[in-house]
Amino acid sequence: MTFEIKRQESNSRGELLLRTFFGFFYIGIPHAFLMFFASLWGSILTFISFWTILFTGRYPESYFEYNLGLMRWSARVNASFFNMIDGYPAFGTSSSHPDVLVDIPYPENLSRGTLLLKFFLGIFYVLLPHGICLFFLALASNLVLFISWWAVLFTGKFPASLHEFLLGYLRWNFRVNAYMSYMTDKYPPFSLS
Repeated sequence: MTFEIKRQESNSRGELLLRTFFGFFYIGIPHAFLMFFASLWGSILTFISFWTILFTGRYPESYFEYNLGLMRWSARVNASFFNMIDGYPAFGTSSSHPDVLVDIPYPENLSRGTLLLKFFLGIFYVLLPHGICLFFLALASNLVLFISWWAVLFTGKFPASLHEFLLGYLRWNFRVNAYMSYMTDKYPPFSLS
């Protein structure tokens, strides 16, 4: 599983200010609107995939690629809002950004037992423990975002340690989402790395 956002050598102060004051309007609203409908379709595909995995042990490859594309799209938008990359995030499940790399190897076979365990008990052994940790990391991320915003404004560079912390937070979210979307049987570790 790969989730990387390359740290840029320098960040644009102009784009930082533009995203801060107008990002909700020119990034948030259009992406949220389209991602809402794309995510509805992704949820339908995940529902169908649940039954396909239950009966065949395989995630339909085209459904897998679509849901992975949704995760990549979400990663690009989050990286932009977290001021980790410059440039406008591309729309769509087949688009990419040179500094954002998100990948999950396609699993040839998935465990039916793990599938049922996730479905019936996932809230208790995945969502609650990881959710609690991610809640506190989200609070810390807000502080890190505030500090990094000022650092980019005055120096034009995103501090490496703050970049790694935010990358770890986003990566942790990604692993939990991939596991609970039946895209992998590997339990997500409690780790920022």
